[in-house]
Amino acid sequence: MTEAEHRRVVIVDDDPAVLESFRFLLDAMGHIAQTFASAADFLQADVRRPYCLILDHHMPRMTGLELVENLRHSGVDIPILLVTGSPSPAIVARAAVLGCKALEKPPSEDDISAFIEQARLTRP
Repeated sequence: MTEAEHRRVVIVDDDPAVLESFRFLLDAMGHIAQTFASAADFLQADVRRPYCLILDHHMPRMTGLELVENLRHSGVDIPILLVTGSPSPAIVARAAVLGCKALEKPPSEDDISAFIEQARLTRP
């Protein structure tokens, strides 16, 4: 991975204010945020080797969990953080089965930092 790839975090959320907030936070942490307003936008983009993903769960047309399922079935095995305003036991359990972490929205700066650091430690 190049240095830029080590710093690039992809955010998928349908709320422009949330995307901007994540972009600001990640920039302050020394990362590069690549943002998408929907799962479909992300899937249609030519995204090469994102370091990790932060996904909103409740989005129109395709939920964050559906996107995770799509990625996992396609062989994409990168660290994923699913954020949701309503972290039901079913959502948390399904996220765990798919190998991603689920947190209540909005996650704290410490939670984001810990997730990215863990991703750094587990990526080749």
